[in-house]
Amino acid sequence: MVKRKKLKGFSMYDFVICLFVLVFAILCILPFWYTFTYSITPYADYLKNPVSLMPRNVTMEAYAEALGFPLLTTGFINSIFIVLVGSVLQVLVLVMTAYPLTKKNLKGTKAVMLLYIFTMFFSGGIIPEYFVMQKLHLINSLWALILSSVNGAYSIILMKNFLSSISESLTEAATIDGANDFQTLFHIVLPLSKPAIATMFLMYAVVNWNEFFKAIIYTTKRSVWPLQLVLREMILEGNMSEMMAANERTVFPFSLQMATVMLSIIPIICMYPFLQRYFVSGLTMGAVKE
Repeated sequence: MVKRKKLKGFSMYDFVICLFVLVFAILCILPFWYTFTYSITPYADYLKNPVSLMPRNVTMEAYAEALGFPLLTTGFINSIFIVLVGSVLQVLVLVMTAYPLTKKNLKGTKAVMLLYIFTMFFSGGIIPEYFVMQKLHLINSLWALILSSVNGAYSIILMKNFLSSISESLTEAATIDGANDFQTLFHIVLPLSKPAIATMFLMYAVVNWNEFFKAIIYTTKRSVWPLQLVLREMILEGNMSEMMAANERTVFPFSLQMATVMLSIIPIICMYPFLQRYFVSGLTMGAVKE
């Protein structure tokens, strides 16, 4: 019988797994660290060592320059509006749609679910959707970015699975006590669905914060651009010179690009660790049926 080699209490298999996870973590963290390092590195230090991962001197001029650019501030405000208003509205519509679909005695629920599943494989396309937004006079409006993402089929399936795991005896007891459907939903079902609601809210928030493709299609005015479209304009279209000329300051354009990228990911990085646990609990609690 061959014994496994032990290394300080770990088997060779555990050591390989830990090494793989460590290397993978470094590969994930390295781009963020590189971006952060060069966002605070003076231009003179960058010229001396353009591949250094540890800054010798620190300067916040790039961040001050970026925050002083009006278009970037407008992009932040628009993205925050889309995240807060859009995510709340999307979760509300999601719950109001998924809850009736869990009722076994309600006729037509299977047909409705089939229609939603059908849209996951066959979509009308972006051009018909654009015409719909145009007829609703929502072009160059933030509401076009919000309403076009409401009621996704995948989210409805996840929420329906979770709500189906809630014991029917609880809702039946509320009905016997005289509660109507809305009272049962808001006083019984929603408090028990906090993990799933938090999970879906975070998923919607991340998607809304990173909204880019639909913003290109539905918005042409700079005043309604979300943050990601502003970043694209600043980095790819060469508006760094315009940005620096507006503030009459001289900052290395590469550092300015890195600073704007860091500003765009800081909110998600700060929010995600506190809500990460809801991903596991919210997406798995409805997976097991008893």
